[in-house]
Amino acid sequence: MEEVLTFEDVKALFREKDRGEMIWAFDLWNADDVRGSGPAILDRIENGDMPCDDRWPEEKVELLRRWIAEGGPE
Repeated sequence: MEEVLTFEDVKALFREKDRGEMIWAFDLWNADDVRGSGPAILDRIENGDMPCDDRWPEEKVELLRRWIAEGGPE
């Protein structure tokens, strides 16, 4: 049985640098912001547009994808 993801699991994916780069659009360390912009954030990560310096490994992408699919639990 898979454990339930929380926003803390998702927040840990984003570095302080990532947060600083995107703060103009949303706060990557704020559950409501990430939940509200989740599909757009996921799309940019899947396309390699985010983060700007390196692509995420598939395990990290899948964790974010799963959290969004589960409704973005706290």
